[in-house]
Amino acid sequence: MTVMKRYVLRLFISLKYITANVVDRNNGRIVATASTVEHALKEAMECGRTCNAKAAAAVGEVLAMRLKVEGLESGDGRGIHADVNKEIEKKGFKSGTKVWAVVNALKNHGVKVVLDSDDSGSHDF
Repeated sequence: MTVMKRYVLRLFISLKYITANVVDRNNGRIVATASTVEHALKEAMECGRTCNAKAAAAVGEVLAMRLKVEGLESGDGRGIHADVNKEIEKKGFKSGTKVWAVVNALKNHGVKVVLDSDDSGSHDF
């Protein structure tokens, strides 16, 4: 029996906005979210026409705090799964620094992040 990746990180990156969601795959429900669309983040970042890696890190930090409030910083003991390569592939190479900024901010604020990749298995951080 394979271990199900219950909580997964999903990123939505456009030129103007960055949104990060943690989804419970058991029921498809978003358990925590953070976005530069939110008034507080938008005002603090002053993204203007584009959002950069600094804004992405702020989104990751806010998401980490919200996961802690929900008691999910360890992702039910198994961690929050993130396939960085897949996210970069979907968003384009130029978004790579933003993807890593979100992931690193989560890790730096105490969230257990499991990096998934097709060729080398999973890595805990």
